[in-house]
Amino acid sequence: MRKLPAVIAVLGLAAVALVGCSSGSGASASCSRPTDTSSATMDLISVSGPTDAKPTVTVHTPLHATSTQFADVKTGKGVVPITTGKQLVVLDVSLTSATTGKTIVTTAYDGSDSTVLSVSQWSKSFPGFRKALQCATAGTRIALAVAPDGIESQAAQSLSLGKDDSVVAVLDVRKVYLAAANGALVYNSGWGLPAVVRAPNGRPGVVVPDSPAPQNLTVQVLKSGDGQKVTGERPVRLHYTVVNWTDKSVASTTWDGDPPSVTLSSMSKGFQDAVKGQRVGSQIMAIVPKSDGTQGVDDTQIVVIDILGIDAPGVAASQ
Repeated sequence: MRKLPAVIAVLGLAAVALVGCSSGSGASASCSRPTDTSSATMDLISVSGPTDAKPTVTVHTPLHATSTQFADVKTGKGVVPITTGKQLVVLDVSLTSATTGKTIVTTAYDGSDSTVLSVSQWSKSFPGFRKALQCATAGTRIALAVAPDGIESQAAQSLSLGKDDSVVAVLDVRKVYLAAANGALVYNSGWGLPAVVRAPNGRPGVVVPDSPAPQNLTVQVLKSGDGQKVTGERPVRLHYTVVNWTDKSVASTTWDGDPPSVTLSSMSKGFQDAVKGQRVGSQIMAIVPKSDGTQGVDDTQIVVIDILGIDAPGVAASQ
């Protein structure tokens, strides 16, 4: 039995927008699971077994799906839904031939939560997964009858599938990272300090005042999350934007790609002090003087940080 990382090797980066969901904070109240599945097709598939182990899949073969259909085997109790293709997730996946009923490939199902990929990366090779994952939360198990057009040709070839072959997939959603900070807004007086505005997807913009920059590290909590506390012992998944105080230019941002996995000890002292002790879901603004900033930067910088999740030990992240 081949291992799924051989398939992951062919995945590319492609922006995928999921319809029907709010893409902002990740609050599940505004996100509803799709219901347009075909019971006639899904009645030919049986999935059993505990969701923390490889599923037992029975297929009334041969099955040919003319369009990708899906149904929830179990609804997860996670509170963060999948709302955007750029959102990071941890999935366990089992693929079964719809022609023979034999297992083609599975992930490890080892409970490590160590392979973190964006929904768009999965959907690049398995476009049939896209709608099935819409608004799903951690703990959800989904069964799919994947039509031939639901698997990208290179991925199908790597699995030795014919152009007309359908596949039965079982997706176990292990972990869902926030798309953006979703904590409660916090009032800050902020006289003489930068102001932060946000796009609908949560991406921040910074309005820098003309006043002189503070001489000391200044940290404000803009959104107060209630997730895990950042201790610095494990990598933390962040989006951040860095703006220079003097010329008001954006020095760097992570928002154009996937949020990186950050080891705090690799960051500047000011960055570390701003993030350590904060909770997942928080948005932080730090004004970092050059004495506490990145080596070689000769300016005060404003850093706006969204804390999206904490990685498992040994995480294998695709940057």
